[in-house]
Amino acid sequence: MSTMGNSTNIFWQESPVGKLERQKLLNQKGCVVWITGLSGSGKSTLACSLSWELHTRGKLSYILDGDNVRHGLNKDLGFKAEDRTENIRRVGEVAKLFADAGLICIASLISPYRKDRDACRAMLPDAFIEVFMNMPLALCEERDPKGLYKLARAGKIKGFTGIDDPYEPPLNCEIELNQKDGVCPTPSAMAGEVITYLEDKGYLQGFSS
Repeated sequence: MSTMGNSTNIFWQESPVGKLERQKLLNQKGCVVWITGLSGSGKSTLACSLSWELHTRGKLSYILDGDNVRHGLNKDLGFKAEDRTENIRRVGEVAKLFADAGLICIASLISPYRKDRDACRAMLPDAFIEVFMNMPLALCEERDPKGLYKLARAGKIKGFTGIDDPYEPPLNCEIELNQKDGVCPTPSAMAGEVITYLEDKGYLQGFSS
């Protein structure tokens, strides 16, 4: 007599069409571009600009936006530390599937804790590109596109990243975007920097054999 429990009595089902075949079909290499930074740092703006630039080059991408996934996949999670960890874990697993499908997955999330981002990197050791939106807190708070900093400062939101909850910046990210002489680069310029990296690393070309 056997009982069915979590992750027991399951077997990996192989497919006759693998990652290599999918990448050949799409003429690109699957990867995850993980955009991290404070609320208001420009993550979603970069994600949308990058997705459009890839589209114009005939490259297939998909955005996993932090707020969007909380409308469905992660709607059962809050913002406690353990919920944030589970939020990032789930997104990392989905991003891994997209990359395996041959897509360029653009994950745009605050993802404040280094260990959680590193856990996602460990899932994709050869296809994880961490992009750090290194914008000053003062700038993000000035922008405050969702009015959340104002609420946090007023004590109406607890555990808000950058105010009363920490943000742990990457130590070894692939790309760091910041102000130049006090001016933020345009979305197109930032997307161009990521595109250049992807081109240099061969993600925007398929396999010849």
